[in-house]
Amino acid sequence: MADLDYSRRNKVPRPLSDSEKARLEEFIDSIHYSARYNDNEYEYRHVQLPKNMLKVIPKEYQDPSKGTLKLLWEEEWRALGITQSLGWEHYEVHEPEPHILLFKRPINYVPPGQ
Repeated sequence: MADLDYSRRNKVPRPLSDSEKARLEEFIDSIHYSARYNDNEYEYRHVQLPKNMLKVIPKEYQDPSKGTLKLLWEEEWRALGITQSLGWEHYEVHEPEPHILLFKRPINYVPPGQ
């Protein structure tokens, strides 16, 4: 997945504090997951966060130059309450709608050790 712009990501995953997690909890049940769609190489889905959730996501997850979230490490998006199976990578934020995160993973992905 060398096409990702890793400069748009924190250098290392930034864990959430307990108080940050507590502020995000009220939004978790309102996260919407699209159906999966694919091309020849990847399957995709988009995850729509409640717009008000963006206001409580830590500044270190945000990209002020774009007005969106940064590309999030798996540890980071899972900490926000996004739940999906293994192998998904956050590869883009839809700038006109910064609460929509785009994910992809290789078609026929098999988790390590299976």
